[in-house]
Amino acid sequence: MDDRYKDRYQVILALFIIGTVVLLFKAMQLQVFDNKYKTGGENIAVDQVTTFPSRGLIYDRNKKLIVYNDALYDLMVTYNQINPQMDTAKFCRLLDIDKNTFEKNLNKNWRSGRFSKRKPFLFLSKISAKKFTRIQESLYEFPGFTPRLRNVRGYPYPYAAHLLGYLGEANQTVIDTSEFYGLGDYKGVSGLELSYEEQLRGEKGTRFLLKDKFGREVESFNNGDSDILPISGKDLITTIDIDLQGYCEELMQNKRGSIVAIEPQSGEVLTILSSPTYDPKSLALSNSDRGKNIKQMSDDPLKPFFDRSVMSKYPPGSIFKTIVGLVAMEEAIIGFSDRLICKGSYHPGGPGTKGYKCHKHEVQVDIPRSLQHSCNTYYWRVFRDIVDQYGESLPRRGLDIFSDYLNKFGVGLQLGTDYPREGKGHNPNSTYYDKRYGEGKWKSGYIQSVGIGQGEIEMTTLQMANLAAIIANKGTFYIPHLAKSFSDTTQIDKKYRTRREVGISSYHFNSVTEGMERVLKYGTAQNVLIPDIAICGKTGTSQNAGKDHSIFIAFAPKENPKIAIAVYIENGGFGNEVAAPIASLALEKYIRGDIKEEYRQRLEKRMLAKKLIKEP
Repeated sequence: MDDRYKDRYQVILALFIIGTVVLLFKAMQLQVFDNKYKTGGENIAVDQVTTFPSRGLIYDRNKKLIVYNDALYDLMVTYNQINPQMDTAKFCRLLDIDKNTFEKNLNKNWRSGRFSKRKPFLFLSKISAKKFTRIQESLYEFPGFTPRLRNVRGYPYPYAAHLLGYLGEANQTVIDTSEFYGLGDYKGVSGLELSYEEQLRGEKGTRFLLKDKFGREVESFNNGDSDILPISGKDLITTIDIDLQGYCEELMQNKRGSIVAIEPQSGEVLTILSSPTYDPKSLALSNSDRGKNIKQMSDDPLKPFFDRSVMSKYPPGSIFKTIVGLVAMEEAIIGFSDRLICKGSYHPGGPGTKGYKCHKHEVQVDIPRSLQHSCNTYYWRVFRDIVDQYGESLPRRGLDIFSDYLNKFGVGLQLGTDYPREGKGHNPNSTYYDKRYGEGKWKSGYIQSVGIGQGEIEMTTLQMANLAAIIANKGTFYIPHLAKSFSDTTQIDKKYRTRREVGISSYHFNSVTEGMERVLKYGTAQNVLIPDIAICGKTGTSQNAGKDHSIFIAFAPKENPKIAIAVYIENGGFGNEVAAPIASLALEKYIRGDIKEEYRQRLEKRMLAKKLIKEP
């Protein structure tokens, strides 16, 4: 080689070698060290499809299935994959839709950014399994359309609609504030479905699919090894006895009101219902008439959606006398054997002044007999003595002490149950009356009606049932709750396993319990006495502009009580007319499992036939 070209050759060779090394290094960097381009390629070729978990099942306390899952299908569509020559008429016929619905569901506002012609979006939702089988065999004829399996709720019993709740589509606010929910996702709207949404819903999964440049599915990415499987929701075992629930709902047909029953030793709610109610199937997502049913019930003047068990604030009537008596004994205002005289009326200003009528009964009454006869005179006087215990000129101090006791009983507060939309009732204290009458301008005589459960005092039916449980437990209670356990052994919240005290000595409850037993043996509820079941109860009648409300609380048996109950019947009359019979039947049904005696069966038939709601 000529020396003139030797140096030039070496320079060119060196440049070639250096260029080759640089290219190799860059290729290694892109393919081995830097995965940015690899990931970018996969994002173009790999699609992510959400897979939905099975929602947790719901059982009653005896492991009877009360909510299960039904198969429901959504039909997804990818616009760019649709065959323009598809048989639209056949497609619509298989789905029972018309052409206008087809075009409306297919054509979207592509400029909004919410939809893409290359990505699947919801074409038709809530297709029943039966309807889906019709199109499944022909789906290959309609490229671009793919099914998505969803689980919705099914109900083997026509009961417990309020307490179970229902599912609905997540609204935009929920979607915007949650990482879990997307467009068209379902979530709990009310009842236990709402309270335990997080536990019941499970966790979504993801399938990774390889798609060609036209967006058509080719195969699973990485043989499915990269897929994330969905995690099913936890099954919920409730405290509810579905047989008792159904029985009570049957008794409440054609009546307005509510029933709550609690196991005193645990605070577990055995039944909770509001009437009028509805069949939970009517709001199932699989029900084609769901929208019509919702509108019809929303327009119904009887308000079947309104849950009277926790949302209504009722005057408790004479059942409230049990609390007044307990507070009076704890504050040493009276002794359990102290007797007051009642001659059929109460004259707060002395003989010859305006009087307030009382029931006819024996003249001298103590705590047990005052409850037996529901003596208004006794509790007007005792309540005023509580308020005036520091002098008639200092009613604020006495009333606030009484109000503090009510708070410990849960009156005027939310008990903290796991049942949504719980109301507080009303516990009027001195601040309330100062605003109403002016500070220093009211006295105990202004508010004496509170002593017999009238006036400004209000309670929910749940609070009334809890009162019965407190008396059964001689001064303690657990927060009423509806969750017993979960399928994965997760324990319920600690607060539901914590015993609470109301601040009244246990021995004071003996007098009240005796009085409540006398109510059924010799007093205002003799008509519902069951000789071989020791029931302790108290009737109540709440004054009303129309017919009075009928109220009854009770627990049974007297020793080692298994059930405490409150029944509130709007416009039911005296406490022993409707509320007490219904409560006694529910107690017997739960304790014995059946109504056995003929005279009790006759009572059962009367209550089942009793109509307190007029036909429209």
